[in-house]
Amino acid sequence: MSDTFSIDVTVSGGLDDVIEKTTKALAAEGFGILTTIDVKATLKKKIDVDFRPYTILGACNPGLAHQALSARADVGLMLPCNVTVEENGDGSCTVRFIDPIKMMTFASLGDDPALAEIGAQAGKKIANAAKALA
Repeated sequence: MSDTFSIDVTVSGGLDDVIEKTTKALAAEGFGILTTIDVKATLKKKIDVDFRPYTILGACNPGLAHQALSARADVGLMLPCNVTVEENGDGSCTVRFIDPIKMMTFASLGDDPALAEIGAQAGKKIANAAKALA
């Protein structure tokens, strides 16, 4: 098992363009974006530091979220599924999708058969979105 909890993809383009591509790839798999956090702007405003262009997208597939929350209420602590987009400085961005299967296994939720199945479904959809960007 890999040390990372993410599925990483390098995508050509600037931050705004790659965020749009990522949002479309997620939408094709039934995910909407609930939150968008501009980390660079937030860190500048809150602690007056400069940071590279970096955005966190809070992605949610309502059907899978409903199933997971119905199976176990504390699963809400792991929602939404975060996706990060950061500029690499070479005309490309790195997109990192949380891997729900690894996240649930790490949290020992993979022992719950219902959640394991929901995690597998979410993982497949996120992998499909990542593949669409690659």
